Amino acid sequence: MKTLEQWFDDYAVSHRNPVNKKIHYICVPAIFFSIVGLLMSIPAGLPERIWPGENRFIENWAVIALIPVLIFYIRLSWTMALKILLFSACCIIINGMISAIAPLWLIAVVIFAIAWAGQFYGHSIEGEKPSFFKDLQFLLIGPAWVLHHLFKKA
Repeated sequence: MKTLEQWFDDYAVSHRNPVNKKIHYICVPAIFFSIVGLLMSIPAGLPERIWPGENRFIENWAVIALIPVLIFYIRLSWTMALKILLFSACCIIINGMISAIAPLWLIAVVIFAIAWAGQFYGHSIEGEKPSFFKDLQFLLIGPAWVLHHLFKKA
């Protein structure tokens, strides 16, 4: 199994251009955020409530989908898993607030489409194909790579 640093080294091969990097710093978190929003938009359909009352921040498909995602990160790095957990919690909270005032699925679809267009534009500048064409696991490495670089700069 590759280490997180090995994943980052492989990911960096197609992310050297400064403009492409900046685009990724915006678009990768936006894609992650929008996927959480899309998953939260799916009705939970739970026959019984887990908690008393309704809690859109806990009882949703995003929380269920994030469990294996977090396990993936824990296997690579506890520190990175904690960063992803905090970012995921922020995504859930903000998406929950959006869902109270607007159709979350629509907002999430728009963000998703714009962010992916940005990603492909960045890769056209870079002159390299996105890493996930080589290995789908890079779809999970991207958010960790961005968080790693943002925390390094802070």
